[in-house]
Amino acid sequence: MSERPAFYGRMTTAGLVVGFAIATAGILNAFPSLFGLPTPGPYPPIILRPAIFFACVLIFVLTKPWAAELEPRLGTTGRAIGAAADLAVLAMMALACWRFYEVMSILDQTLYFFSTGDAWIATGAALSIVYLCWRAWGAPLAIVALTLLIFFFTSDHWPGFLNRVPPDFTEGASTTLWFGLASGILGSITATMILTVFVFIVFGQMLEGTGAGMSLIRVAFRLTRHLKGGPAHAAIVSSGLFGTMSGNAVANVVGTGVLTIPMMKKNGFPPHFAGAVEATSSSAGQIMPPVMGAAALVLADFVGETYLTVITAALIPALLYYLSLFSAVVFEARKLNIGRSPELSKEMEMERQDILNLAMVFVPVFVMILCLKLGMSAAGGGIFALLSNAILSFINPEIRKEPMKLVKSFASGGVAFAHMMMAVGVIGIVVSVLGATGLPTDFANMVSRIADGALFWTLLAAMAAALVLGMGMPTLPAYLTIALILGPTLRQFGLSDLSLHLFVLYYGVASSITPPVAITAYAAAAIAKSPPLKTSIYAYRVGLVKFIVPFVFVYNPVLLLVDEGGFDTTELITVLFRTVLAIFLLSSSLAGFDRMRLHPAEIALRVATALGCLWTVPMIHWGATAIGLAIFAIHWMRARQPEAENA
Repeated sequence: MSERPAFYGRMTTAGLVVGFAIATAGILNAFPSLFGLPTPGPYPPIILRPAIFFACVLIFVLTKPWAAELEPRLGTTGRAIGAAADLAVLAMMALACWRFYEVMSILDQTLYFFSTGDAWIATGAALSIVYLCWRAWGAPLAIVALTLLIFFFTSDHWPGFLNRVPPDFTEGASTTLWFGLASGILGSITATMILTVFVFIVFGQMLEGTGAGMSLIRVAFRLTRHLKGGPAHAAIVSSGLFGTMSGNAVANVVGTGVLTIPMMKKNGFPPHFAGAVEATSSSAGQIMPPVMGAAALVLADFVGETYLTVITAALIPALLYYLSLFSAVVFEARKLNIGRSPELSKEMEMERQDILNLAMVFVPVFVMILCLKLGMSAAGGGIFALLSNAILSFINPEIRKEPMKLVKSFASGGVAFAHMMMAVGVIGIVVSVLGATGLPTDFANMVSRIADGALFWTLLAAMAAALVLGMGMPTLPAYLTIALILGPTLRQFGLSDLSLHLFVLYYGVASSITPPVAITAYAAAAIAKSPPLKTSIYAYRVGLVKFIVPFVFVYNPVLLLVDEGGFDTTELITVLFRTVLAIFLLSSSLAGFDRMRLHPAEIALRVATALGCLWTVPMIHWGATAIGLAIFAIHWMRARQPEAENA
C-alpha cells in the first residue's frame, strides 16, 4: 500500500515539470507582443498548437490518472484498466497531433486530399477529448459534445428542423473536427487560449501560490470587522478580487471559502447562507474587471474589440452586481440581528506583512491596465503583470526563504491551463459541428418565431436557454456554447456585439449558481456542511440581481460606457440612480426584512416598484422611483417610532 502513493506522487511531480515547460513556452510565445510585433510568437501554429495540446493531455494524465480513481474501488484490476485507458488516449493524441503537423505542412505547400485514415484519426481524437473532458469537468459538457458528434454523422435521421444532409465521412470528419487552423479542436479558440489566455491563467496561479490571496482575505476581514455581518462582506470583497484573477469559480470557492465560510458561520449566519454568499461572490469574480478570467479574453477576440474596451464596458454592471450582494448581506444581517464580527481567529489576524503582500495584487493589475492604455495587447499586458508579480513576490519572506514556491506556482499555472484545455478541446468540437450544420441559425429562427419578434421575450427565452445550456459547465465553455447558439437570435434585433456577448457571459456565469446543477454552490455547501440544494437556492436568491443586470444594460447601453457616439452623463447618472434604488428594493424584498419585518403586501409592492424603476417608459420609471423613495422613507419612520416610544 505504501508504493501506490509514492508512484502517484512521482506522476504528479512529472506533471508539474511538464506544466513548467509549457508555461514557459506559452510565455515565450507571447513575448513578441511586448514589442508590437504582429507575429504570434517564435513557434509556427502548425507546431505550437499540436505540441501544446499534446503536452496538456500528458499533464492531465500525469496529474489525474484514471488508475488512481479506479484502484480504491476495483483494486489492481481498476489500476490496470485506468492505466490502459490513459495510455490508449495518450497514444491516440500523439498520433493525431503528429498527423496534424504532417497534413498542415503539406497544405502549406500544395493541395491535399484527405483519406479515410485521416477521418478515423480525427474521430478518434474527438472521442479522446470527450473522454478527457468527462474526467476533468464531469458529464454535462462531455454529453453535449458527444450528442453533437452523433448528430453530425446521423443528422438525416433526426426529426423536424434538426433533419439535414449528413457530411461525407472522410472530408467532414477530417476538416470539421481536427485538420484546420480556423475550426476544429485545434482551431481559433485553442489559438486564443494559447496566445492570450495562457498568461492570465499562470498569473492567477502565481497570485495564489505567492501568498497574495491569503493576505487579501485577511485585509478584507480587517476592513469589514466593524460592519454588521462583517465576515460576509469580507467574503464578497476577497472572493470578488481573487475571482477576477483566477477566473475559476469552483477553485475560488475552494481556495477562499475554507476561511470565509467558517467565519460567517461563527458570526451567526446559517451555514446555507454562508455557503450561498461565498458561491455567489466567487462566481461573480469572472465578470469583475480588470481581469475577469479566461472568458472575457475570448469575448474580446470574438467581438473584435480591445480588451480595455471589454473591461471598461463590464465595469458598471459588475459594480451594480456586487452592490446587490452587499445589500443582500445587510438586510440578512438585520433580519438575523447579527452585530459586529466576533474576535478574529489568529489565522485571520492581519499583520504588517499582509499590507506589503497586497503589492503583489494591485501593482500587477495597475501595470496591466497601463499597458492596455498604451495600446499593448492583452497578452503583453498580462506578461508585464506576471513579471511584476514575480519580482514583487520576494516581498514575502516565505518566498525569500523558499523560492521554489514561486517555481511551483508557475508550474501550477501550466497544470491549470492543461485542465482548462480539456474543456476547450470539446468546445472546439461543439463550435465546428454547429458551424458545419448551420444549427445555430435554425435555432435562432425558431426562438424568434416563439418570441414573435419582441426583444424582451427573446431575451427571456435566451436567458432560460443559456441557464440550461450552461449548467454544470465551467464558465468559458458555457459562454462559448451559449454565444454560438443564441448569438444569431439576438443579433437580429440590432444589439451591438459587445452588449450581446456580455449578456450571454452573465448567464454563463449565473448558471453556476442556478439549481439544480449549481456546481459552485455545491462546492460551497461541502465546506459549509449545509444541504447542497438549499445552499444553491439561497445562492440563486442572493444572486438574483445578476439575472436582472443584463436586461438593464441591454435596454440602457449607456451603462457600458463605450458608445462610439459618446454618452449622455445625465442619462448615465439617472439610470444608475434608478437601478441602485431597484437593487435595494429587490434585496430587501427577497430578505423579507428592511429595518423590521416586511408584510407580504409590502414585499409585493417593493418588487413591483423595483421593476417599474427599470422600465424604459419615462412616465413609469420616474413614477416608480418616487414611490420607491416614499416606501423607504415611510418604512424608516415606522421603524423609528418604537425607538422613540422606548426612549
